[in-house]
Amino acid sequence: MLRYLPLTLVYCRLLLGLVVLGLCGGAAATTALRQLLAALVVLGLVSDIFDGIIARRLGVATPALRRLDSSVDTLFWLCVLAGVVLLCPRFLPEHALWISVVLALEALTYVVSYLRFRKEIALHTLSAKLWTLVLTALLLELILSGHTSWLFGACVGLGVLSRLEIIGILCTLRTWATDVPSLYHAWQVRRGRPLRRHPLFNG
Repeated sequence: MLRYLPLTLVYCRLLLGLVVLGLCGGAAATTALRQLLAALVVLGLVSDIFDGIIARRLGVATPALRRLDSSVDTLFWLCVLAGVVLLCPRFLPEHALWISVVLALEALTYVVSYLRFRKEIALHTLSAKLWTLVLTALLLELILSGHTSWLFGACVGLGVLSRLEIIGILCTLRTWATDVPSLYHAWQVRRGRPLRRHPLFNG
């Protein structure tokens, strides 16, 4: 049964995203609700961190699972972002331009991946992992306080850089691959060198 734990965590994260979106759109923004939402987002992040680690430890980190993981990650964070927009109605009008830039680059990564390999992204780069942590901090700040600080600029900057790196990796690789930590590693793979694996990051 342990072999199904990573897949369970992936689907639980999707469910958590839908619950967050539903709660944000259907209840008053009380302190208790904000704390519950923050806890659900943290649970989603924890599941995101450990599903890959557990899958690699159990030897079930298949390309199909990693592709599903990436797609669910995107859906989870889109649900949380949409929930935050409902919870903090002033956030979107004040930051629409930069949010649109990051979302457009995210969409572009999928377009490039499909054009090159006919598959969705499953790179799980280190910069994307770091961006996820900053994004989580930003969303938690918005959920708990209703406003944001320097975290928004940091999140946008890192989001843009990490998406551009992903596009660079996709253009560098000759064949589709999962868990490529950085553009440097992609270049090494292109030169025929084996990709070094780490059990915590990319198997």
